[in-house]
Amino acid sequence: MRLSVIGCGYLGAVHAAAMASIGHDVIGIDVDPRRIESLTRGEAPFFEPGLQDLLTEGLQYGRLRFSTDVANAAGAAVHFIGVGTPQQPGGDAADLTFVNAAVDSLLPHLSEGDVVAGKSTVPVGTAAELAPRVSAAGATLVWNPEFLREGWAVQDTIDPDRLVAGVPSGRDGERAAELLKDVYRPAVDKGTPFIVTDYATAELVKVAANAFLATKISFINAMAEIAEVTGADVTQLADAIGHDVRIGRRFLGAGIGFGGGCLPKDIRAFAARAEELGRGESVNFLREVDAINLRRRDRAVELVVEGLGGSVYGKKVAVLGAAFKPHSDDVRDSPALDVAVRLNGLGANVVVTDPQAIENARRLHPQLTYEADRDETIRDADAVVLVTEWDEYRRELTPDHASTLTDGRVVVDGRNGLEASAWRAAGWQYYGMGRP
Repeated sequence: MRLSVIGCGYLGAVHAAAMASIGHDVIGIDVDPRRIESLTRGEAPFFEPGLQDLLTEGLQYGRLRFSTDVANAAGAAVHFIGVGTPQQPGGDAADLTFVNAAVDSLLPHLSEGDVVAGKSTVPVGTAAELAPRVSAAGATLVWNPEFLREGWAVQDTIDPDRLVAGVPSGRDGERAAELLKDVYRPAVDKGTPFIVTDYATAELVKVAANAFLATKISFINAMAEIAEVTGADVTQLADAIGHDVRIGRRFLGAGIGFGGGCLPKDIRAFAARAEELGRGESVNFLREVDAINLRRRDRAVELVVEGLGGSVYGKKVAVLGAAFKPHSDDVRDSPALDVAVRLNGLGANVVVTDPQAIENARRLHPQLTYEADRDETIRDADAVVLVTEWDEYRRELTPDHASTLTDGRVVVDGRNGLEASAWRAAGWQYYGMGRP
């Protein structure tokens, strides 16, 4: 099938390459000429495991190409909208500028019977507002939310755990759902649930999922706050309650909290939309979820200050991590980078390392010092802070090896990913998040 993908950022580039990999003929469209030039050369504009191989393969076999001209989308049977919906400047609501612009640019190039499939995360009610414009061009709008995890986005696109299609009622909706099912035929034939809903439900599925995950993370971080004043160990607490099949252990890792380009802005936009709908009280808890999340960054900084005797001024602090999570170079709303910036503001000599995110971090915060080599980052540091749980730091860095690099013996584990007993046995002052 011939497909177009409007928007070739994180979501769109992965979707385009993944769809080409399962045999479709895909054209990716973006207004950024540098991004399109990079993709056309087969160079992934960001780090995502597996994406580079898919780009190379798709271009080599002629199933994937890119353009800045939306007219090249004409002739595709399904047009995916994968543009960003950032937080509005000065507010919490989602900015739909790029979604509206993408739809408007596509309208003149639609043909009778085309399907426009929105993948962007939008406030509930957006699809209903866009649908008449798409229908007037002879096409049908569906809403097909994405459920990508950065670091696993390629796998999540090719082999998703569920597919959701929000469609209009009637024959057009039924036909559009069947066409979308054909797009995802390999996954559907494997038994992946294909759930057909109305527009509003499809939009809510995405934001509700993100709200639930954010709530689960902040819940265990709230328990960490209690553990810190009672002497309890939040990691043992999470293990114990995680055995309850109704709760589960995943997303119960206490630490410095969530970040990235999705969870923070999506829960804020969800709360803002609920207020617009007159149901703000229904999701008031999301404000506290956000507040707990931000407090954990404060706590990590406090632990570094405490470990260094009450002041970090003039002290070298090695910060292990800049990306908001491992297997990504994304520094949007990164808790790791935020901790580094706060320590720098207190007068510390902060040196940041990361396997993938240094250049992105440098563009955002050039005031920090960056070092590609992990060991050089740690060398002569007064304190070491783990803030992104890359294996290079969590599994491969031993306390004995770290001891050969510096006489400093303070380690702050912002992800509770280190073996506390091993570090303490090696003579380090170990500080965890919600751990005695």
